[in-house]
Amino acid sequence: MRRILAALVLSSAAMAAAPHDEIASLLNDFLAKVDDIATHDHFWADDLVYVSAKGEVRSKADILAAMRAGDTPGVRDPKPGEARATYSAEEVKVRPLGAGVAVLNFRLVQHIGDKTNYFRNSGTFVKRDGRWQVVSWQATREEQPSRP
Repeated sequence: MRRILAALVLSSAAMAAAPHDEIASLLNDFLAKVDDIATHDHFWADDLVYVSAKGEVRSKADILAAMRAGDTPGVRDPKPGEARATYSAEEVKVRPLGAGVAVLNFRLVQHIGDKTNYFRNSGTFVKRDGRWQVVSWQATREEQPSRP
């Protein structure tokens, strides 16, 4: 009986870690290829509601159309003389909620040349057809510290 209980506890711990590892890996892959339309198509669910740091509400179709038009700041190819933006994630927390739903919270770090910007992001992932996709996203820009 103890072996069965131990196996169940270990199995539960492994299952809880799986969404975290899968979603964290998906996030890192997304951030590494953020200028790739196919990456966005895979990451966002068709029924996505995305709220940008500027408070703009977008759908997956809106995001993909803007990318195809080359009209996505921070994602598009930089203009001559502009630095390309790169992204990374800090403080990544994934909370599985059961039934194929998980919530992601993290600090997005955007590097553009010498400038670094920070955002607090949260997303809700749903696992459909064996893959995780984002159905809801919220980005909030952190204020730059004031200088004396």
